[in-house]
Amino acid sequence: MKTDKRNHIFVRCCYGYAVSGMAVLVIGAILPSIIEEAGISFLAAGGLLSVMAVGNLSASFFFPMIVPLMGRKKAIFMITLFAPVCLLILSFLPALPVMYGVMLVYGLVRGCITILNNAAVNDIYEDGAAGKLNILHCSFAIGAFLAPFMTAVLMKLGFGWRVILYLILFLTATSAVSYGTMDYTLLNEKSKNIRANKKINGSSGIRGFLKSFPFYCIAFILFFYLGVENCINGWFVTYLQNTGVMSPAYATTLVSFTWLVIMAGRLLCAALSKKLERSTIILINALGSAACFFLLITTKSLPLVTAALLGFGFFLSGIYPTCIANAGPLIQGSTLGMSLITAISAMGGIITPQLVGGAADHIGIVAAVSILIINVVFVIILAAINFRNWHRSLR
Repeated sequence: MKTDKRNHIFVRCCYGYAVSGMAVLVIGAILPSIIEEAGISFLAAGGLLSVMAVGNLSASFFFPMIVPLMGRKKAIFMITLFAPVCLLILSFLPALPVMYGVMLVYGLVRGCITILNNAAVNDIYEDGAAGKLNILHCSFAIGAFLAPFMTAVLMKLGFGWRVILYLILFLTATSAVSYGTMDYTLLNEKSKNIRANKKINGSSGIRGFLKSFPFYCIAFILFFYLGVENCINGWFVTYLQNTGVMSPAYATTLVSFTWLVIMAGRLLCAALSKKLERSTIILINALGSAACFFLLITTKSLPLVTAALLGFGFFLSGIYPTCIANAGPLIQGSTLGMSLITAISAMGGIITPQLVGGAADHIGIVAAVSILIINVVFVIILAAINFRNWHRSLR
C-alpha cells in the first residue's frame, strides 16, 4: 500500500516536472522570435530570463509561507494555474514591464514545483533518494528536450511561435489538474513525523544545517550550476545562431538534443548512485562539464561544437539532483532547508543570464557566453571541497 502511494506521488511529480521542463525551455526556444518581433535588446531579453529566475527565488520564501495556510494540495494547485495564464498574456507581447511581471509569476510557478517535487521525492524514498531524484530530474530533461525540438519542427512546417506557446499552455493546465488531484496522504504523514522529531530533539537539531559548512558548499555548487543551466535554457539557441557555424534550425534542434543527452546522463547517474558516493559523482560531472565547455567556446568546427555541447549537457545532467540528494542527510526533510538551498541556487540563475545579456549588447552574444567560465571553475572548486568534506566524514 505504501509502495502504491509512493508510485502515485512519484509519477505525478515526474509528469509535473516534464511539463515544467517544456514550459521553461520553450521561452529560450522562442526568445529569438520575441526579440525580433518585440524589437527588444539582448539586455532586455536577458532581463526576462533573470526576472523568471527572481520568481524562482521568491518561491523559496512564498511556498513555505503559503503551505501552512492552505495545505500542500490547494497551494500547488492554485499556483500552477497561473502558468497557462502567464503564457496566454505573453503571446500578446504586451509592454516590456508587463512581460517582466508575467515572467516573474512564471518563475514563481516553476520554483514552487521544484520545491514540492524535490522535497516530496526526497522524503518518501529517504535512502534511495539519489536514484529517484535523478529519474525525477530526467523527466524535466524529457520536457526540456521536447520543447525546442517541437519548436524547430513546427516552425519548419510554417507554424508561428504562438502556436507552440498555446500547446505548452494546454499542457501546463493539465499539470495543474494533476497536482490538484494528487494523493498527499503519505507526504502529510511525513510532515507529522518531522514535527514530532522537532518536539523531541528541539529545533536546533532539525535546523543544524544553518550552521553547516557542507550544506552551504552544496548550495553554492548549485548557485554556479544554475547560472549555467539558465543560460543554456535561455541563451544557447541565440548563441549558437550567432556563431555563424550552424543554421537557426540546427541550433534549435541541437539544444533540444542536448536535453535528450541530459536525460541519458541522469539515468546513468541514477544507476551509478547505487555504486558510487554522491560527492564523487558530483566531482566527476564537474570536471567533465568543464572540459566540454572549454572545447565548446574555443572551436568553430560544427562537429566539434555539436560534440562539445552534447558532452556539456551529459556531464551537467547529474549535478543538480545528486546535490539535492547529497544535502538530504543535512536538511533532514526540512522544508526550510529545501527552500534555502533552492533560494541560494536561484540567485545564480538570476545574476548570470543578466550578466551575459548585458555583455552581449557590447561585445556580442558569442563572446559574452565566455562569462560562464567563472561559473564552471567555481563548480569544480566547490565540488572538490564537497568531495573532501564527505570523505573526511566517512573516516
